Amino acid sequence: MSDNFWLLLSAMFVFLMQAGFLCLESGRTRSKNSINVAAKNIGDFIVSASIFWLFGFGIMFGPSLGGWAGTGDFAFGEGNTSFQITFFLFQMMFCSTAATLTSGAIAERARFSSYMYITLILSGLIYPFVGHWAWAGVYNPDNRGWLESLGFVDFAGSTVVHSVGGWVALASVLIVGPRIDRFKANSKFPSGSNLPLAAMGTLLIWFGWFGFNGGSTLKFDEQVPYIILNTCLAAMWGGLTATFIHLRTKKYVDMGASLNGIIAGLVAITASCHAVAPVDAAIIGVVAGIVVHYGSKLMDLLKVDDALNVIPTHLFAGIWGTLAVAFFGEQAKLGTGLSFMSQLTIQLLGVVVIGLFSFLSCYFILLILNKISPLRVTREHELSGLNISEHKASTELIDLLDDMQNHQNKGDFTLQVKEEPFTEVGQIARKYNEVISKVSKEMTQREKAINQFKISERRKSAILDSSMDCIVSIDWQGNIIEFNPAAERTFGCLKAEVMGQSFINSFALDKDIVEFSESLKLQFVSANGLVLNRRSEIELKRAAGQTFPAEVTITSSKLNNSLINEFTLHIRDVTKQQKIQARLNFLAYHDPLTHLSNRTHLITELNYQVAKAKKHMGVIALFFLDLDKFKKINDTLGHKAGDYLLCQVANRLKEICREEDIIARLGGDEFIVVMTGELNQQLITEKAQRILSIMREPITLNGKNYQIATSVGVAVSTNGELGTEELIQRADIAMYNAKFYGRDNFKLYTEKMGQKAQQEMSFERKIGQAIEQDEFSVVYQPKVKADGEILSLEALIRWQQKGSDEISPNEFIPIAEQSNLIVQIGEIMMTKVLEQLRYWLDHNSNVVPVAINISGRQLVAEDFIRHIKQLLKQFSIPGELLEFEITEGILIQDIQSCIAILQELKGLHIKVSIDDFGTGYSSLSYLKKLPLDILKIDRSFVHECDSKTEDAEICATIINLAKSLNLMTVAEGVETHSQFNTLQNMGCDLYQGYLFHQPQGADAVFELLNSQLN
Repeated sequence: MSDNFWLLLSAMFVFLMQAGFLCLESGRTRSKNSINVAAKNIGDFIVSASIFWLFGFGIMFGPSLGGWAGTGDFAFGEGNTSFQITFFLFQMMFCSTAATLTSGAIAERARFSSYMYITLILSGLIYPFVGHWAWAGVYNPDNRGWLESLGFVDFAGSTVVHSVGGWVALASVLIVGPRIDRFKANSKFPSGSNLPLAAMGTLLIWFGWFGFNGGSTLKFDEQVPYIILNTCLAAMWGGLTATFIHLRTKKYVDMGASLNGIIAGLVAITASCHAVAPVDAAIIGVVAGIVVHYGSKLMDLLKVDDALNVIPTHLFAGIWGTLAVAFFGEQAKLGTGLSFMSQLTIQLLGVVVIGLFSFLSCYFILLILNKISPLRVTREHELSGLNISEHKASTELIDLLDDMQNHQNKGDFTLQVKEEPFTEVGQIARKYNEVISKVSKEMTQREKAINQFKISERRKSAILDSSMDCIVSIDWQGNIIEFNPAAERTFGCLKAEVMGQSFINSFALDKDIVEFSESLKLQFVSANGLVLNRRSEIELKRAAGQTFPAEVTITSSKLNNSLINEFTLHIRDVTKQQKIQARLNFLAYHDPLTHLSNRTHLITELNYQVAKAKKHMGVIALFFLDLDKFKKINDTLGHKAGDYLLCQVANRLKEICREEDIIARLGGDEFIVVMTGELNQQLITEKAQRILSIMREPITLNGKNYQIATSVGVAVSTNGELGTEELIQRADIAMYNAKFYGRDNFKLYTEKMGQKAQQEMSFERKIGQAIEQDEFSVVYQPKVKADGEILSLEALIRWQQKGSDEISPNEFIPIAEQSNLIVQIGEIMMTKVLEQLRYWLDHNSNVVPVAINISGRQLVAEDFIRHIKQLLKQFSIPGELLEFEITEGILIQDIQSCIAILQELKGLHIKVSIDDFGTGYSSLSYLKKLPLDILKIDRSFVHECDSKTEDAEICATIINLAKSLNLMTVAEGVETHSQFNTLQNMGCDLYQGYLFHQPQGADAVFELLNSQLN
């Protein structure tokens, strides 16, 4: 009974190690994960012990099947002796120890379920089999495992328990990967939250190890004190060695290094504590300290993130301890009867076989599990901590940090965080509240000063703006009586030089002098020539003789004698404006980067060629080019290099194409070449080969030569049998087939390719299912004035597919545009927006108008206006709270229909804006005809308006154009203060972009709008 008592007491000692591991791991991890680590340890013990009871013990110690696995004693306990039950409890603690130390390696980034998976794999599939190979004879001497039969010695488990746990930990770490920022350069990763607790845990483990090693005798005899002495010596010298090495290399004592050295010494002596002399035990501990120190360095060098140094302390030290049996073990005590070399070979064989079995089994099982269900938590959950994400647990400090983060996100420093009385966190919260109160006061004063400064700047800007135009006053005879500084600069002469001279004779062109003089005689009220209060365009000349286009507006002021008038000429040099307008017209039909035809011009020309081919029986060959891996060039060499590459592609295509061929850039890295005339397949093939050949020639980018492969799709239309869009579509399909079959080649369109493209229409069906399942939602992005006041919102659609990631509008909107699904999506969008407006109105929100993007299909739908009226009536929403954004492309398709529809919208008091103005047709004719309210400047112009003169002039022209037509302007994509200041100085009305607000959910916008009321 005394032996049974000792074994039972040892089992309790080993059980105490669970508390030690819990303290050690909680202390060595960050506080935001401490609850998760504690839950992990409890879960590991419960699961591993249960598995071991069910079948682990039976596999490990049951009747042997050829020395490889046990086949009995499952669900252990019934009909067994007290010794057998005590032995079972002792071994159950060993199994739980292996499971607990293993999962600690992936702490702080693994799901709780992942810990349980690893514990199941180790406890049920690895540990029992390995234990049978090495230890089966301990329970029944006639039931020996195959390694044990060869003479393998692992007294208390340096390999069976600790190396097995280390191998499984290594497999787990490789699958899960390192913690965020673990190996970030020039930054020190936090080493733990409570090192005193970790130290206490190590002492508990040390104490429990007395039972771990001493109990492995299975009886209390004279060996036990000897074993415990060796255990203590190895632990002491392991800790001392690791501490000394760290002190010599880093110049300070590190608690973590000391704890690792102690545990490494304990692990290393475990295999031979019964068979070595005390001096040898100390040496084994010294080597273990060296192994764990440099093992940790190796892990860092290989960027393998082991949160608790399980691999160096248990795997590396366990391997050393197992081999140390051969080096230091006394043959009489080992009892294997083997020579040193034979014993070393058997020990090495056991290490290798058990290592391969443990690592490979776990690695491949986890690899499969990770693909089915990710073992790692999301980045967001890892950063916030597993206490919250995995266990919904929080602390006073976490709550405080959440409140502070909320302040940061909202930018509202008038709010106070909660103060928990009589706690350290409460004192921090109180001091933080005092600080933000001071900050809020300072911000208020600063905002007041900034507003005053802005008002002053606006006054100065108004003065400067008023002097930008030439102001010339003439008397009733046309003699100059006033000539402002702007006029001096424009006409190139001083006021003193022209005072009293005839304006007409000095600055009018010879061909216009008579007409100008006649208008003056009639006091500019004649229907012909210049007319009062009307802007007119005329050519004028400078003092040096150069001519320039000018806009002239004439106003009149009567003198005391009502028969004699003076006239003021407001003259503006519109040379730049005309150039910009010419530029806009060029952009309407050409690609601004390569100067090739754009899509609009391509479609126009193709339509003409198709009609011509129908009439005159001709052939059209369309080559669709796409640069392979162009994005990689942009990402690695920069957009400047990418733009240079596109221009070189354009030049090469011009070089090999005929004068009558059409060359166009559709956008991005897509180009189209169109050949017409008497063509056959040989000529078409030769053309494709010439394109590929010239595109394969090296191009120098950033001083290095690159070969840019190109995929070409070719579609042929005979006698106009294919329309423009179908021809482009077929070539596009053929191009994607060229990419599919290796890139850098060309493919002629076949019907089989078209069938494949139809499969892609399945995505369209998914959109239809998303409509039925209500998977679309709406976010809102504010449009603000210069002072930050929110004047309106833009509604943006989002698609969150159930069980999947969010799908970008850039993916599904183009597909939806090709069918009537875009109309259904638009109706969903309008319904959700009006519902939200109704909610805000019912809850006393500071409601502002909301802009909704309207597609061309939706705008010209038969019941569009009727549907709008029905929705406005259903939700009792005034039309003033709605704004519809339409693109220029919609308008130019059928402008007369659009005018009628937009006039009906205006009758409902709904505002209409032109979205992405400047990127499409940009014709002044439709702007004059259409009942519009707003022009939205496209983000492509805004992006570099502060750095590129051309873009700045385009923005300024659009703003001036809008002002002349009494339209508001909205700048899209404003992301920097420099862009904002540039646009503000131009007189832009509203701004939209990340500089002010990102798209937000309805609740966040509700709070944002209400904050403007305060």
